[in-house]
Amino acid sequence: MEEIIKNKLKEIEEKENIRIILAVESGSRAWGFASPDSDYDVRFIYVRPKEEYLKLRKRRDVIEYPINDELDINGWDLDKTLRLLHDSNPTLFEWFNSPIVYKETEEADKIRELFDSHFSVKKSLYHYLNMSTRNYREFIRDHELVKAKKYFYVLRPILAARYILRTKKIPPIEFDVLRKEELPEELNEPVDYLLDIKINNPEVKKIRPVVKLNEFLEKEHITLKLLAESIEDDRNKDWRDIDDLFIRLLERR
Repeated sequence: MEEIIKNKLKEIEEKENIRIILAVESGSRAWGFASPDSDYDVRFIYVRPKEEYLKLRKRRDVIEYPINDELDINGWDLDKTLRLLHDSNPTLFEWFNSPIVYKETEEADKIRELFDSHFSVKKSLYHYLNMSTRNYREFIRDHELVKAKKYFYVLRPILAARYILRTKKIPPIEFDVLRKEELPEELNEPVDYLLDIKINNPEVKKIRPVVKLNEFLEKEHITLKLLAESIEDDRNKDWRDIDDLFIRLLERR
C-alpha cells in the first residue's frame, strides 16, 4: 500500500501542478490502533508555482481525492497551512508529527521550526477537550452498546489534554506514548481490553460500556474544563516570522 500511496501522490503533483512538501498518515493508523479494515487517511502539504499566489481570482486552498473505500487523500496549500499555524491549529501539529511519513522535505522542517513559538496551550487544550466531550456525548454516554473504537476517539484527546496541561508542549499523537505518560495505572486493564477488540475486530464491533472508564472520562471532562477556563489566552498574534517563511518557501518553488 505504501508504494500505491506514493505513486498516487506523484500523480496528484503532476495533475495539479504542485509540489508536495509533506505527506503523512493521519487517523487510527498514525495513532497506533488501526482495525483490520481501517482505511488509509493520507494528508499532505503542497506548494503551487509562485505566480498562482499573485492572482486576484480566489482559488481553492485544499485538494481532495477520495480514491476508494480503503484510501482517502487530501491536502492543504502552503498559505492555508501557515494561516493555520498562526492560529495554533492542533490538527496541523498532528500532521507534521505523524510517525508514518510518505514524503518529507527541508521545507516541512522549516515550518516545524515555528511550532514552539506558535503553540497555544489554551487553544490546544480546548481543541482536545471539546473533541473528547463531543464524542463521548454522541457515541458513549447513555448508550447500551457502543463501538469499541469510539472509546479511543474520546480517550486519546483526553490524554492529549492532560499532557498539554502538564508539559505546556505539543502532545505526541501516538496513543501508546500518551498512555504511558498520562493514563492512570488502574485503567491499563480496561484499555488493554479495548485495544484487543479494536485491533483484532472490524470497525463496527460493539461492546457494553466500560463503567470504570466512563467514570474517569466524565471526571476528567469536568476537571479539564475548569482548568482550561482559568488559562489566559497565550496565542502568538505576530505574523512576521510566518510571512517571512512564506516568502522564502515560495522563492524555492
